[in-house]
Amino acid sequence: MFNVEIVANELVEWIKERVKEAGADGIVLGLSGGVDSAVVAAAAKKAFPENTLGIIMPCHSNPQDEKDAVLLAERLNIKYKKVVLDDVYDTFLKEVGATGNENKLALANIKPRLRMTTLYYHAALFNYLVAGTGNKSELTVGYFTKYGDSGVDILPLASFVKHQVWELARYFNVPDEIVNKAPSAGLWENQTDENEMGITYKELDDYILTGEATNRVKNIVDELNRKSQHKREMPKMFVPKNM
Repeated sequence: MFNVEIVANELVEWIKERVKEAGADGIVLGLSGGVDSAVVAAAAKKAFPENTLGIIMPCHSNPQDEKDAVLLAERLNIKYKKVVLDDVYDTFLKEVGATGNENKLALANIKPRLRMTTLYYHAALFNYLVAGTGNKSELTVGYFTKYGDSGVDILPLASFVKHQVWELARYFNVPDEIVNKAPSAGLWENQTDENEMGITYKELDDYILTGEATNRVKNIVDELNRKSQHKREMPKMFVPKNM
Protein backbone atom coordinates (compact mmCIF):
# COMPACT_ATOMS: atom_id res chain seq x y z
CA MET A 1 0.00 0.00 0.00
CA PHE A 2 1.49 3.34 -1.10
CA ASN A 3 0.69 5.88 1.62
CA VAL A 4 1.83 9.07 -0.07
CA GLU A 5 1.96 11.19 3.11
CA ILE A 6 4.09 8.69 5.02
CA VAL A 7 6.38 8.10 2.04
CA ALA A 8 6.79 11.83 1.39
CA ASN A 9 7.83 12.46 4.99
CA GLU A 10 10.26 9.53 4.88
CA LEU A 11 11.72 10.92 1.66
CA VAL A 12 12.39 14.32 3.21
CA GLU A 13 14.11 12.71 6.21
CA TRP A 14 16.14 10.45 3.92
CA ILE A 15 17.48 13.46 2.03
CA LYS A 16 18.46 15.13 5.31
CA GLU A 17 20.30 11.99 6.41
CA ARG A 18 22.20 11.57 3.14
CA VAL A 19 23.39 15.17 3.16
CA LYS A 20 24.40 14.99 6.82
CA GLU A 21 26.37 11.75 6.45
CA ALA A 22 28.22 13.24 3.47
CA GLY A 23 29.21 16.30 5.47
CA ALA A 24 27.47 18.48 2.89
CA ASP A 25 25.37 21.59 3.43
CA GLY A 26 22.46 21.24 1.03
CA ILE A 27 21.11 20.09 -2.32
CA VAL A 28 21.56 21.22 -5.90
CA LEU A 29 19.49 19.76 -8.72
CA GLY A 30 18.53 20.46 -12.30
CA LEU A 31 15.07 21.93 -12.86
CA SER A 32 13.85 20.62 -16.20
CA GLY A 33 10.23 21.68 -15.98
CA GLY A 34 9.21 18.03 -15.61
CA VAL A 35 7.44 16.23 -12.80
CA ASP A 36 10.43 14.22 -11.55
CA SER A 37 12.64 17.22 -10.91
CA ALA A 38 9.63 19.01 -9.42
CA VAL A 39 9.12 16.29 -6.80
CA VAL A 40 12.81 16.15 -5.90
CA ALA A 41 12.89 19.94 -5.64
CA ALA A 42 9.85 19.99 -3.37
CA ALA A 43 11.28 17.31 -1.07
CA ALA A 44 14.70 18.97 -1.00
CA LYS A 45 13.12 22.31 -0.15
CA LYS A 46 11.39 20.74 2.84
CA ALA A 47 14.64 19.10 3.91
CA PHE A 48 16.78 22.21 3.39
CA PRO A 49 14.58 25.32 3.18
CA GLU A 50 17.53 27.69 2.78
CA ASN A 51 20.04 25.37 1.14
CA THR A 52 18.29 24.03 -1.94
CA LEU A 53 19.41 25.36 -5.31
CA GLY A 54 17.73 24.63 -8.63
CA ILE A 55 19.66 25.10 -11.86
CA ILE A 56 17.67 25.64 -15.05
CA MET A 57 19.85 24.59 -17.99
CA PRO A 58 18.24 25.15 -21.38
CA CYS A 59 20.23 23.68 -24.26
CA HIS A 60 18.31 24.30 -27.46
CA SER A 61 15.31 23.32 -25.35
CA ASN A 62 11.58 23.82 -25.58
CA PRO A 63 10.93 27.32 -24.14
CA GLN A 64 7.87 25.97 -22.31
CA ASP A 65 10.09 23.69 -20.23
CA GLU A 66 12.05 26.70 -18.99
CA LYS A 67 8.82 28.53 -18.16
CA ASP A 68 7.57 25.51 -16.22
CA ALA A 69 10.87 25.27 -14.33
CA VAL A 70 10.65 28.94 -13.32
CA LEU A 71 7.00 28.47 -12.34
CA LEU A 72 7.96 25.59 -10.07
CA ALA A 73 10.88 27.41 -8.45
CA GLU A 74 8.76 30.45 -7.72
CA ARG A 75 5.81 28.38 -6.50
CA LEU A 76 8.05 26.47 -4.07
CA ASN A 77 10.16 29.53 -3.26
CA ILE A 78 13.36 27.75 -4.25
CA LYS A 79 16.52 29.65 -5.06
CA TYR A 80 17.29 29.11 -8.73
CA LYS A 81 19.73 30.11 -11.42
CA LYS A 82 19.58 29.86 -15.19
CA VAL A 83 22.63 28.64 -17.11
CA VAL A 84 22.10 28.69 -20.87
CA LEU A 85 24.13 25.91 -22.50
CA ASP A 86 23.28 26.59 -26.16
CA ASP A 87 26.65 28.14 -27.02
CA VAL A 88 28.58 25.57 -24.98
CA TYR A 89 26.85 22.76 -26.87
CA ASP A 90 27.43 24.40 -30.26
CA THR A 91 31.10 25.02 -29.51
CA PHE A 92 31.56 21.43 -28.36
CA LEU A 93 30.07 20.07 -31.59
CA LYS A 94 32.33 22.34 -33.60
CA GLU A 95 35.46 21.30 -31.70
CA VAL A 96 34.79 17.56 -32.06
CA GLY A 97 33.99 17.96 -35.73
CA ALA A 98 30.35 16.91 -35.57
CA THR A 99 28.64 16.97 -38.96
CA GLY A 100 25.02 16.62 -37.88
CA ASN A 101 24.76 13.24 -39.60
CA GLU A 102 25.78 11.25 -36.52
CA ASN A 103 23.58 8.87 -34.58
CA LYS A 104 20.92 11.07 -33.00
CA LEU A 105 21.68 9.86 -29.47
CA ALA A 106 25.40 10.57 -29.87
CA LEU A 107 24.49 14.24 -30.18
CA ALA A 108 21.54 14.31 -27.80
CA ASN A 109 23.40 12.68 -24.91
CA ILE A 110 25.89 15.54 -24.87
CA LYS A 111 23.20 17.78 -23.38
CA PRO A 112 22.64 15.86 -20.11
CA ARG A 113 26.40 15.44 -19.74
CA LEU A 114 26.90 19.20 -19.98
CA ARG A 115 24.16 19.62 -17.39
CA MET A 116 25.87 17.12 -15.09
CA THR A 117 29.10 19.13 -15.29
CA THR A 118 27.19 22.32 -14.54
CA LEU A 119 25.54 20.79 -11.48
CA TYR A 120 28.82 19.50 -10.07
CA TYR A 121 30.41 22.92 -10.47
CA HIS A 122 27.72 24.38 -8.24
CA ALA A 123 27.87 21.40 -5.86
CA ALA A 124 31.58 22.02 -5.32
CA LEU A 125 30.99 25.75 -4.99
CA PHE A 126 28.49 25.41 -2.15
CA ASN A 127 29.39 21.99 -0.67
CA TYR A 128 26.05 20.58 -1.81
CA LEU A 129 25.09 17.11 -2.98
CA VAL A 130 23.75 16.66 -6.50
CA ALA A 131 20.28 15.12 -6.37
CA GLY A 132 19.22 13.08 -9.38
CA THR A 133 15.66 12.85 -10.64
CA GLY A 134 15.52 9.37 -12.15
CA ASN A 135 12.61 7.16 -11.08
CA LYS A 136 12.31 3.37 -10.92
CA SER A 137 10.51 3.15 -14.26
CA GLU A 138 13.31 5.00 -16.06
CA LEU A 139 16.06 3.15 -14.23
CA THR A 140 14.51 -0.23 -15.06
CA VAL A 141 14.59 0.34 -18.83
CA GLY A 142 17.75 2.47 -18.90
CA TYR A 143 15.93 5.62 -19.89
CA PHE A 144 18.73 7.93 -18.82
CA THR A 145 22.12 9.05 -20.08
CA LYS A 146 25.18 7.28 -18.73
CA TYR A 147 27.33 9.86 -16.91
CA GLY A 148 24.68 12.44 -17.73
CA ASP A 149 21.50 12.63 -15.68
CA SER A 150 22.70 9.48 -13.90
CA GLY A 151 25.84 11.32 -12.76
CA VAL A 152 24.55 12.26 -9.30
CA ASP A 153 25.18 11.74 -5.59
CA ILE A 154 21.71 10.58 -4.54
CA LEU A 155 18.61 9.25 -6.30
CA PRO A 156 15.58 10.14 -4.17
CA LEU A 157 13.03 8.71 -6.61
CA ALA A 158 14.75 5.41 -7.42
CA SER A 159 12.13 3.34 -5.57
CA PHE A 160 9.09 4.98 -7.17
CA VAL A 161 7.49 4.10 -10.49
CA LYS A 162 6.20 6.99 -12.57
CA HIS A 163 2.64 6.84 -11.32
CA GLN A 164 3.87 7.04 -7.73
CA VAL A 165 5.92 10.09 -8.68
CA TRP A 166 2.74 11.70 -9.98
CA GLU A 167 1.06 10.95 -6.64
CA LEU A 168 3.96 12.57 -4.79
CA ALA A 169 3.77 15.56 -7.10
CA ARG A 170 0.13 16.14 -6.21
CA TYR A 171 0.94 15.75 -2.51
CA PHE A 172 3.70 18.37 -2.80
CA ASN A 173 1.33 20.72 -4.69
CA VAL A 174 3.36 20.71 -7.89
CA PRO A 175 1.57 22.91 -10.47
CA ASP A 176 -0.94 21.03 -12.63
CA GLU A 177 0.80 22.29 -15.77
CA ILE A 178 3.82 20.21 -14.81
CA VAL A 179 1.98 17.15 -13.47
CA ASN A 180 -0.19 16.84 -16.57
CA LYS A 181 2.40 17.44 -19.30
CA ALA A 182 3.62 14.52 -21.42
CA PRO A 183 6.87 13.17 -19.92
CA SER A 184 9.87 13.97 -22.10
CA ALA A 185 13.63 13.92 -21.70
CA GLY A 186 13.75 16.92 -24.02
CA LEU A 187 16.61 15.51 -26.07
CA TRP A 188 15.08 16.63 -29.36
CA GLU A 189 11.96 18.36 -30.63
CA ASN A 190 8.61 16.66 -29.96
CA GLN A 191 10.27 13.77 -28.14
CA THR A 192 8.20 11.92 -25.54
CA ASP A 193 9.24 9.13 -23.21
CA GLU A 194 6.42 6.81 -24.18
CA ASN A 195 6.97 7.17 -27.93
CA GLU A 196 10.64 6.44 -27.55
CA MET A 197 10.12 3.43 -25.26
CA GLY A 198 7.30 2.04 -27.36
CA ILE A 199 5.07 1.43 -24.32
CA THR A 200 3.07 3.55 -21.91
CA TYR A 201 4.12 4.30 -18.36
CA LYS A 202 1.02 2.47 -17.15
CA GLU A 203 2.14 -0.68 -18.95
CA LEU A 204 5.69 -0.31 -17.66
CA ASP A 205 4.68 0.49 -14.09
CA ASP A 206 2.18 -2.36 -13.91
CA TYR A 207 4.82 -4.81 -15.10
CA ILE A 208 7.37 -3.56 -12.55
CA LEU A 209 4.89 -3.68 -9.68
CA THR A 210 3.07 -6.93 -10.49
CA GLY A 211 5.28 -8.86 -12.89
CA GLU A 212 2.29 -9.16 -15.19
CA ALA A 213 1.99 -7.74 -18.71
CA THR A 214 1.28 -8.72 -22.29
CA ASN A 215 4.03 -10.62 -24.06
CA ARG A 216 4.72 -7.53 -26.16
CA VAL A 217 5.29 -5.34 -23.10
CA LYS A 218 7.36 -8.02 -21.35
CA ASN A 219 9.60 -8.43 -24.39
CA ILE A 220 10.16 -4.68 -24.75
CA VAL A 221 10.88 -4.08 -21.06
CA ASP A 222 13.08 -7.15 -20.62
CA GLU A 223 15.13 -6.27 -23.69
CA LEU A 224 15.54 -2.63 -22.66
CA ASN A 225 16.57 -3.78 -19.20
CA ARG A 226 19.12 -6.22 -20.61
CA LYS A 227 20.65 -3.72 -23.01
CA SER A 228 20.95 -1.05 -20.32
CA GLN A 229 22.40 -3.23 -17.56
CA HIS A 230 25.82 -1.60 -18.01
CA LYS A 231 24.27 1.75 -17.07
CA ARG A 232 23.29 0.46 -13.64
CA GLU A 233 26.69 -1.04 -12.79
CA MET A 234 30.12 0.23 -11.89
CA PRO A 235 32.63 -0.10 -14.75
CA LYS A 236 34.08 -3.59 -15.13
CA MET A 237 37.37 -3.82 -13.25
CA PHE A 238 40.24 -6.10 -14.22
CA VAL A 239 41.49 -8.29 -11.38
CA PRO A 240 44.67 -10.26 -12.20
CA LYS A 241 44.64 -13.93 -11.27
CA ASN A 242 48.17 -13.65 -9.95
CA MET A 243 49.22 -10.58 -8.01
